[in-house]
Amino acid sequence: MGENVHGTFVSEKILKIRWQHGNFTEARSFLTGSWDNPVNKITYWTFKTNFDEEPYPVIQSSYSFLGDVTELKFISKDFFVASSSLGSIRLLQIDEETCTEFKEHMAWEFIHSFKTTDYASCTALSTFEQDIASVGEDGKLNLLTAVEKKPIRIIQNADSCSIYCVDFLKHNEVLTGNSRGHMKVWDLRNDRDAPATTFMLSDQVKAAATSITHHPTQRHIVIAGGDDGSLTVWDLRQNTYPMSQLNAHTKAVSEILFHQDRPDNLFTCSVNGELWHWNNAQSSKLKLDSSDMHWLNTISTNGKVNVTSLCATMHKPVNSIDINRSTLLFGCDNEAIYVVKNVLI
Repeated sequence: MGENVHGTFVSEKILKIRWQHGNFTEARSFLTGSWDNPVNKITYWTFKTNFDEEPYPVIQSSYSFLGDVTELKFISKDFFVASSSLGSIRLLQIDEETCTEFKEHMAWEFIHSFKTTDYASCTALSTFEQDIASVGEDGKLNLLTAVEKKPIRIIQNADSCSIYCVDFLKHNEVLTGNSRGHMKVWDLRNDRDAPATTFMLSDQVKAAATSITHHPTQRHIVIAGGDDGSLTVWDLRQNTYPMSQLNAHTKAVSEILFHQDRPDNLFTCSVNGELWHWNNAQSSKLKLDSSDMHWLNTISTNGKVNVTSLCATMHKPVNSIDINRSTLLFGCDNEAIYVVKNVLI
């Protein structure tokens, strides 16, 4: 490990890790969600310092969670939603005064299930302010709100196979990706339970979509990661033909993340234990006008983008990443969490 990478052994495999973003202040606390335990945990961490030592993460509180923690998403400073491999979703609050317990405000039990009544994993969540979109192994798309127990809408047969990822493009538009590589845009203003647009992750090989993200300020720019390690970029204003496709990691892409403040920085992690930083070194600004060449359209051809490994390749999957300013967190199947400091952005 490099000098700027610090690991903490946590005795459980970490599937999700998320910064708690404060109000105009640097985040100092974060959540982790475990998997592969009889009873898993959502754990709340904060950084402490002893004398002249480097700050290190310490546990503030833990919450027992049935099933694997398949996603964690903050919808405000203290409220977040958590999804389960048992098909349930919970709205939880971190107690702002004590930070030593979680309060459960809402639970959507077994909202994902098969027709045999067996539970189906809720594989992914996306949020837009108070709205929540969930997808699962049952091919269902649920639309929820944090202020109401009853779902806003359930698209029962959104897909005939498992849906692995979901992303709010707008408040009324959702993108999903399934295990066959089908990408579907859903116009939520339409009462028909049919996608507005369908296209493929790749026309070259059959690959499942494992992760989706959109550009922070230009939400029509979308990147998807595949279970073959590929990255595919679209500008959904133009058409559904990819702007760029490239082979990145050698195994499935676990997560893709833009830096929220400096979106010419992209981060990816993989099941093969890699953590990469994609940086547009030739430009201080990411230009997205139609007259400009988008840097993601050329990452495989003109060499203007630096790709840097942020740590030595792990021997286990890197499952989740999150960045705040220049500090990146990641969780791994080697039962450790890591802090990467002073990331060059």
